[in-house]
Amino acid sequence: MLHPDVSTRTAAPLAHVVRGELVESLHRGHLVTLAPDGTPSLVLGDPGVTMWPRSTVKPLQAVAMVRHGLDLPERLLALAAASHNGEPEHLAGVREILAGVGLDEQALRNTPDLPWGTGARRDWLAAGRGEEPLAQNCSGKHAAMIATCVAAGWDREHYLDPDHPLQVAIRETIEEFAGVPVATATVDGCGAPLFSTTVTGLARAFARVAAAPERDPEAPEAKVARAMSVHPQMVAGGSRPTTTLMRAIPGLVAKDGADGVFVAAAGDGRAVAFKILDGSERPLAPVMVAALDDLGVLAGAEVDRDAVESLRERPVLGAGRPIGAIRAAF
Repeated sequence: MLHPDVSTRTAAPLAHVVRGELVESLHRGHLVTLAPDGTPSLVLGDPGVTMWPRSTVKPLQAVAMVRHGLDLPERLLALAAASHNGEPEHLAGVREILAGVGLDEQALRNTPDLPWGTGARRDWLAAGRGEEPLAQNCSGKHAAMIATCVAAGWDREHYLDPDHPLQVAIRETIEEFAGVPVATATVDGCGAPLFSTTVTGLARAFARVAAAPERDPEAPEAKVARAMSVHPQMVAGGSRPTTTLMRAIPGLVAKDGADGVFVAAAGDGRAVAFKILDGSERPLAPVMVAALDDLGVLAGAEVDRDAVESLRERPVLGAGRPIGAIRAAF
């Protein structure tokens, strides 16, 4: 694993924050785009640095679960790979996954939290609810992990133990798809084990997932890709960039992660992954749109260009009105 100073020194400018006529802030990071054959077509910074992929690995976790017996309708499989807003359909879906194996939300072992979405959080609090595992954005993944344990005949009480057969399977799947050994492990915010990879490894993994429906339609990764691209609302919700991009670009598989990680891949295997070094969320959408444009993904006849273009810049406000923008630096 590289020392943090190496990652800092090699990071490249990925986004500018412009206020008025001046660049007010700069977001640096590591980015790679891959052609359909896996060849890097754009490299900024050092995408070979080891990093925490955070929630971007949820689709790979879902692949491991399907491999070991998880069998869900597409919309619920999409929820298994989600960082959801906590909207009613998300919460109902979590309960449905658990009910399918004879359990309820009391079986969840993820960290209690409030819903992520602004509207969902307001409604939740208005109903007199506090922080609960059900409302936390990873509850779909955790419900699916429990359901997988039931299907495989594994202990479900300790499914978050890094040595549990489920977590071993997830680690092996991440290594296989990324083509990069797991250099180190820790615990993610939701309580699940978190395994390291590289920016390039993450892009490579998503390329395999997104291309699977055409190359191997019955593979577990093909099931996950179809579920996410057909039900993007279940993967995030509202107007979040992940959902907007998958709605706008047919066949796209995209996933955001905490601390400035974002990855997406098209059905032909073109892929983008990047890590914003300061962990900020605000430049994610502009950087992703610029990278997808550079790859030619936005040129497709079926792409909803208006929806995509709405994400190209993020307004910087002064007195409540746009007076600048956050935009890609490349």
